[in-house]
Amino acid sequence: MNASASRRPEKAQDKLVFLLALVPYLLEEGSVGVGDAARHFGVSPERIREAVKLIAMSGLPDAGGFYWTNDLFDIDWSEFEDDDVITIVHHVAIDEAPRLSSREAAALVAGLTYLAGLPENAGSEQVAALLAKLRAGASGDAITVGVTPADDPALVTVRSALASGRQLGFQYRNAQGGHSRRRVDPLLIRSLGADWYLQAWCHTRDGVRSFRVDRMTELEVLDAPAVAHPGVEVPETLFQAADTDVSVIVDVVPDALPLIADYVADSASEQVGDRLRVTLRLAHLHGLKRLVARMPGLVTVVAPPEARAVVADWASEGLAAYDRTEGRAHPNG
Repeated sequence: MNASASRRPEKAQDKLVFLLALVPYLLEEGSVGVGDAARHFGVSPERIREAVKLIAMSGLPDAGGFYWTNDLFDIDWSEFEDDDVITIVHHVAIDEAPRLSSREAAALVAGLTYLAGLPENAGSEQVAALLAKLRAGASGDAITVGVTPADDPALVTVRSALASGRQLGFQYRNAQGGHSRRRVDPLLIRSLGADWYLQAWCHTRDGVRSFRVDRMTELEVLDAPAVAHPGVEVPETLFQAADTDVSVIVDVVPDALPLIADYVADSASEQVGDRLRVTLRLAHLHGLKRLVARMPGLVTVVAPPEARAVVADWASEGLAAYDRTEGRAHPNG
């Protein structure tokens, strides 16, 4: 049995998907050789030729269902037959596809520009290409939006150490307020909400640790090169379980669950009304206040009682401070 006989017949849906990808490619390239197009899509030149002939018989009929000369795609047949080059000289319907307004494009460009500034996306060709497509695909000139990342000196120093492949020394304040001097080999910078974290091999603890950048002071890029650690993998989550962790049960809105995925002890969850009940593992209960503050109304602390008390006391203190501020602002109110 030869290869052509054993090949599974291509479905009409697969042909349509291929054509929908081929037409924009040809329009963007202008003129392209059959061989180049075949290599781009990973198919045989013969399949490209068959698709081009099918494109030339495709179009958009008028209200009566009839096709006229200008209702069909057309190619430069001389170039195609003599030089094996594809050039679409007339196309239909493509320009009528919905396009982003200038404001819509600006919003997406602003978001992508911010993401492009994150360390993990530095120099990303995919982000750059998508930005170019968004700007070109808007129905009008995209409104210029300036997105300036925070120029945190500590973060700048951390990035410098990571980029230069050198060790980093700093004073670190943990969540309980304790201080210690650390010397680390930087591995990865990550963001979680508004916070930045450095994942690094800590020579003090002899293992990979996550450090919140705003708790790092007296930073110094050391002369010693960062040591390679073969076989050591950077954890996918920022926070790793420890024997001293505390478990906290919370009810969370399902759509918000990914926002606290780093804290979830396991994948088990229980449906409680319109929320999911999950167990979080935290280094200490005080960290719960920051988590709840980032997700107002989306997370409810269920247990243990001391966890509920920590959050309730923190909320009461905040409300009292607000009342005092309002009283000073409106003495006669």
